[in-house]
Amino acid sequence: MRRHLTSLFALLLCCLSTTVLAAPTFDCSKTTASIETLICQDAELTALDHKLAGVYKAALRKAKREHPPVLKASQRGWVKGRNECWKSDNKHACAKESYVRRIAELQASYRLVAASAPVTYICNGKVADQVIATYFDTEPATLIAERGDSTSLMYQAPAASGTRYVGRNEFLWEHQGEATIQWGYGTPEMRCRIGDGASK
Repeated sequence: MRRHLTSLFALLLCCLSTTVLAAPTFDCSKTTASIETLICQDAELTALDHKLAGVYKAALRKAKREHPPVLKASQRGWVKGRNECWKSDNKHACAKESYVRRIAELQASYRLVAASAPVTYICNGKVADQVIATYFDTEPATLIAERGDSTSLMYQAPAASGTRYVGRNEFLWEHQGEATIQWGYGTPEMRCRIGDGASK
């Protein structure tokens, strides 16, 4: 009888430990958003929630001297955006994509993963008109492009040929050392080539 009770107690501890490990980083008993409830019930989303928490913690260490301190504010904004997935026809897919893209964004923005040497694209045949891109080993792959005083985070997207990255209002489509770049909504596409001595 004692052996049976000991085994039962061990099983109960195991189940409780599993429950604790399987819980997301927020209190499921206090959720007010339907997407948070979904995350609490979904092992894949819970795992992504934990992964993001680790990446966010690493980003916070990098952002100690950040001025202005945008990381915490952007994370609050991201949470609100993630919770808007309740409007999606496929809530799971929407929440998953939100997590995956946020993880990649933080890894690239705070240099938490391996990155290429900067690649310089000379556009419109003018050395002064250039875009500098740094590629990051994230999932999905990302790049951060700089043009003048502005920057753009872009995610790799499907392409019939070459490699295509898409940002909020920009895209970079590279193929065999040449690229088509659009910088800003509705702006003309630029024809670009990799500058002398640069390589991806």
